[in-house]
Amino acid sequence: MSGGWIERRKRDYYYRMAKREDLRSRASFKLLEINRKFGLIGEGDVIVDLGAAPGGWLQIARRIVGESGFVLGVDIKEIEPLGFSNVVTIVGDIMEPDIIVRIKALLPRPADAVISDASPNISGVWEVDHARQIELAERSLRIAMEVLRKEGNFLVKIFQGDLQSYFLRRVRRFFRFVRIFKPKASRKESAEIYVLGIGYDG
Repeated sequence: MSGGWIERRKRDYYYRMAKREDLRSRASFKLLEINRKFGLIGEGDVIVDLGAAPGGWLQIARRIVGESGFVLGVDIKEIEPLGFSNVVTIVGDIMEPDIIVRIKALLPRPADAVISDASPNISGVWEVDHARQIELAERSLRIAMEVLRKEGNFLVKIFQGDLQSYFLRRVRRFFRFVRIFKPKASRKESAEIYVLGIGYDG
């Protein structure tokens, strides 16, 4: 890891803000901005966070839902506990067939929102990375369709590319309102964008 990369990261506004606010990831500000703009999550909601490590989105989701809500984080890596009784995490691969059963077993009721910031291991080959990201997004959509309540919401990261329009058509089949959004906390050079689905048709 080069010294130049480390210095750039230290200068990064959102990285510094995350450190200042004791947040685990600069990605926390992506979810904050999206929620302020679209009202994806509310107080008392039940949330499923896919690809939740290291826990930046879990922290924001818990802040929004408060004590009356519930947040479940899923990741292939173990997540350090946040210290809240209504934030539960499990180690699991979202691509595994049994993950939906495991998620449902822990939810107090059908979820109000499924959010996914899951990313593949980056190969450096753009076509491969784009396809892998869409595959993760597809799987996140499938999980959302199984655990969301009617009129629930969905948020997922994708990489821009040839398969983007295909995936958007898929999401539009199941949600009343679909939008693409790139938060300010996303680096300008990054190809990541977020797809929002509001109002699951059940």
